Amino acid sequence: MSQKWDERYLNQEFAYGKDPNVFFKEWLEKSEPGSILMPADGEGRNGVFAARLGWKVTSFDLSVQGRTKALQLAKENSVTLDYIVGDLKNIQFEKEAFDAIGMIYAHFSAEDKSAFHSKLDTYLKPGGLVIFEAFSKKHLEYIELNPKVGGPGEIDMLYSKSEIMADFKNYEVLMLEEEEILLNEGKYHIGRGSVIRFAGRKAGIRIP
Repeated sequence: MSQKWDERYLNQEFAYGKDPNVFFKEWLEKSEPGSILMPADGEGRNGVFAARLGWKVTSFDLSVQGRTKALQLAKENSVTLDYIVGDLKNIQFEKEAFDAIGMIYAHFSAEDKSAFHSKLDTYLKPGGLVIFEAFSKKHLEYIELNPKVGGPGEIDMLYSKSEIMADFKNYEVLMLEEEEILLNEGKYHIGRGSVIRFAGRKAGIRIP
């Protein structure tokens, strides 16, 4: 998988653009800055945006090329990222180290999805925020109509509301919706798609 993403991010053009995801931007702008973990942050458009708002950002991805582009984008915006290249299976952080986690199109294999969500949950402080947007299972219909909209072609890598509720059952649901949206994110997210949008707060009292 790392080779696939390295090839996609090799071009000078940013594959998904330089602007943050709309849903992520909306929720982060109304949240108090702290520390945020960004899995599958790719070329860093979302991590860099968080850093611009004053967040301390830790990003990771499989792609060395993604890291190179992300650090380039960070420099353009006069911010810094702590960017790790590696697989979540092999990456460890301190327990309850982050105030927020941003999962934007962080699609994992069917056998890893729930386990990865569970692992990421351990890194989030009580009272911490998860901001999540990814393609829904219905999205396969949209790919057939318009391949340029992007997204995994395997239904088990896509999401449902029930899966999110099961994986984040100890969260206060601030928002959980399946929506049709119009994507305009770089070269690989163009057109109408079906997504799951979730914002949730982890149970417990947030300690400053």
